[in-house]
Amino acid sequence: MGMSVGMAGRGGRGHRRRGRHHGLMSEINVTPMVDVMLVLLIIFMVAAPMLTVGVPVDLPDTQAKAMNADTQPITVSIDAAGKIYLQNTEIPMDDLVAKLQAISKTGYDERIFIRGDKSTDYGTAMKVMARINAAGYKNMGLVSLQEQDQ
Repeated sequence: MGMSVGMAGRGGRGHRRRGRHHGLMSEINVTPMVDVMLVLLIIFMVAAPMLTVGVPVDLPDTQAKAMNADTQPITVSIDAAGKIYLQNTEIPMDDLVAKLQAISKTGYDERIFIRGDKSTDYGTAMKVMARINAAGYKNMGLVSLQEQDQ
């Protein structure tokens, strides 16, 4: 009965093995990937509001449903003072046709969104649409806000 406690479970040898190498670890550490994904999520959440067109226009309300757009369209904006903007850049009415023809990427089938302030003169909006049509574009859309139920 004189067996020592230190010898139990070691096969009775009583010494430690040195230099024993462990096998390869077969688990994947996903923590760095999750960290990168969270950083990308935060970046996109911050950058998404900045991607909207920056010309301040008070859009009219309508009951139309939102459209699904696969690509970012060309945007022509008309503010309350009647100034015309192509994307975010103010341009004179006379230069609109030349600029639109110069930026055509996929031909004249591209969609052009027209954002007009609700206090914009109807005649100014029609002149802009006529210039866009004269540039060869046939696919125009008027942008508005959805009417809020009260």
